[in-house]
Amino acid sequence: MGSVKSGLTVVYKNGGKSRPEEREDPMKITNALTAESAPNPHGVSARPIYDSPNAMAVHITLMPGQSLKKHVTPVDVFFYVLEGTGVVEIGEEREKVGPDMLIESPARIPHRLANEGDQLFRVLVVKVPKPTESTKIL
Repeated sequence: MGSVKSGLTVVYKNGGKSRPEEREDPMKITNALTAESAPNPHGVSARPIYDSPNAMAVHITLMPGQSLKKHVTPVDVFFYVLEGTGVVEIGEEREKVGPDMLIESPARIPHRLANEGDQLFRVLVVKVPKPTESTKIL
């Protein structure tokens, strides 16, 4: 049985090979709270935590008053709310969402997330398949 490693990101021991059959250690554990935030046009905390040829996942934290700019992705996206409440806009629809809700957003439909509350709003964003085109800010 493996040990739990908290407070750090565990990396591959074999030079970053991504396919399990190419790695000595097929398991990779990433702590979403300590992963490095990537620069983004929204100016928010966006921490890439999974990236493969088939999909990608980003841990987004929106502070009170923060939001993503309305944008369009070339692939389907789903959002899984980890903490807090916020607003999701997809096309002309607007809904308040909270923990343990999963929201589907089809490809090429304008969407955004907003934190209109007074607590953190943390969301796991998964794009499937991994986009080969850029996201377009509107």
